[in-house]
Amino acid sequence: MRQKLLILLILCSWSTYAQQEPQYTQYMYNMSIVNPAYMLNEPGVIQVGSLYRTQWVGIDGAPRTVNAFANIPLNDRIELSVNYLNDNIGDNVNLSENLFNIDAAYKVSLNDGLNLSFGLKAGFEHINISAIGSNVAGDAAFGNNNKTLLNIGAGVFLFNDDYYAGVSSPNLIPASLDIEDETTYTNKPHVFLIGGYVFDVADNLKLKPSTVVKYTGGAPLTFDLSVNALYNEKFELGVSYRYQDAIAGLAGFNISSNLKIGYAYDFNTSKLNDFNSGSHEFLLLYRFDLLGLSKKYSSPRFY
Repeated sequence: MRQKLLILLILCSWSTYAQQEPQYTQYMYNMSIVNPAYMLNEPGVIQVGSLYRTQWVGIDGAPRTVNAFANIPLNDRIELSVNYLNDNIGDNVNLSENLFNIDAAYKVSLNDGLNLSFGLKAGFEHINISAIGSNVAGDAAFGNNNKTLLNIGAGVFLFNDDYYAGVSSPNLIPASLDIEDETTYTNKPHVFLIGGYVFDVADNLKLKPSTVVKYTGGAPLTFDLSVNALYNEKFELGVSYRYQDAIAGLAGFNISSNLKIGYAYDFNTSKLNDFNSGSHEFLLLYRFDLLGLSKKYSSPRFY
């Protein structure tokens, strides 16, 4: 029994400290997942997308994450974002998280093209811990352990065509799931700082350094540093560093003005590198120009 609980605690600690608010290398293509104040600021243009991440390939039960999302402008000041996320970790003992959130962002125009938006996030998170292996499936400790949690978040986002900065907490309400008086899952508030700047290096070349800093109470501060280059509004290459964890390469291609695909590969720099062959992440984005307004945005923002 204690051995089985230890396995569960290890798996849940991975999820609590490494996967809560699941990490993405290509987070910059769906920043609403961490900051509900993020907005495309392109009235009439709806963006839908999906991210799939398989992490630490070669480790049984390593995290697998799917995210489907949409950015929907209601007018030139208000924008909605919808996110569904499924995160799975574990093999014989499996921790599954399903999240559904709706964000509402409201924009205030400041001066010289500078905007400030305020966002609120509301939704729920369903957690399920189950046994799917014959060695533990009959153990009462692993029977029907699930919980549905309220998810409330908030953020602010400052931006213009060339740069952005934001601070947010996607989940302000702490919660936990206990099994036999043992706390096996803890959902703690996170704080995110994001920022980036777009440099026009040449007529057909843009360079964007960016960062996201993540803080969770009881866990070490961590951050990502990225540099992405966009050539001719079509081809994108980048490199990213995650503190004490991984180095990643990113590539993207705009198949058309509406359709984008992307890929990222993470190479671990931590001790986990001895046990896995890296992480893979796939991106698909599509934009619907419902009102023919995108002509005024001949060069969409590079973030």
